[in-house]
Amino acid sequence: MKQTFIVLLLICGSLAYGQTLSQKEFSPIHQLRIYEIPKENRQVFLDRFRDHALRIMKKYGFTIVSIWESEFNEKSEFVYLLEWKDENTMKTAWQGFMADKEWKDIKMKTAKEYGNFVNEIEDRTLKLTDFSPEKRFLK
Repeated sequence: MKQTFIVLLLICGSLAYGQTLSQKEFSPIHQLRIYEIPKENRQVFLDRFRDHALRIMKKYGFTIVSIWESEFNEKSEFVYLLEWKDENTMKTAWQGFMADKEWKDIKMKTAKEYGNFVNEIEDRTLKLTDFSPEKRFLK
């Protein structure tokens, strides 16, 4: 009886340990994008992102977690957070998106019509710490 209990305890411990490992195997990365946008082109920028960029990004597997607007140091900012399976997936998707003919044409057309859309872009890759609460968005 005692041996059966020990074996059962070892099996349960192994299963629990294995489950913890499988949860940690998939550790997505996040990408924080902060665009400083000229106030005079704010609405045009938002329209272009909503009507075109989101649709084209979807073709390349972008997972947008959330999108915000911010005022910081009297600057108008557009901020969004992406989630990626890994860095290679992120780089490949961005290459595809930036090379996309439709996206290039839209950027060229809107720049001719409205001028400068973005003053500066900050791009940060974020990696979860081992003590971060787990929040998953990718399925």
